[in-house]
Amino acid sequence: MHAPGAGALPWDLVEQMQAGQEVLLLDVREPYEFAAMHIQGSMNVPRGILESAVEYGYEETEPDLVEARKRRVVVVCRSGNRSLLAASTMRMMGYEDVYNLKTGLRGWNDYEQPLVDGSDKPVPFEAGDAYFTAQVRSEQMGPKKP
Repeated sequence: MHAPGAGALPWDLVEQMQAGQEVLLLDVREPYEFAAMHIQGSMNVPRGILESAVEYGYEETEPDLVEARKRRVVVVCRSGNRSLLAASTMRMMGYEDVYNLKTGLRGWNDYEQPLVDGSDKPVPFEAGDAYFTAQVRSEQMGPKKP
């Protein structure tokens, strides 16, 4: 089993995929984020329903994900934070080969790897750059130091 921080960088994932390794890509962002852009072939299960999606008997159950406990799973989000928590949860729930995509889709796009939209049409890298650029408001920056 991997340490809680076990992760893969974008170039690690690209190498695995190019080498023909079977990887289940699990995108834990919200559906509207996934529709805007994602890695082609990835599965979307929002972080908020992950625990019920990985077990049988729930409306959110994703059978392919339930059956993937021994498969390599790479969990993806925007920046690598939600996916880190999701990968840790999945390890606690019996997943044996699960990784967090460090840097998230922001890093994937920075590494100039392809993204598609909700219709599987390619997303230009510049559109990815604009989408992943932080839009932090001044009040979100915290108190100013004297």
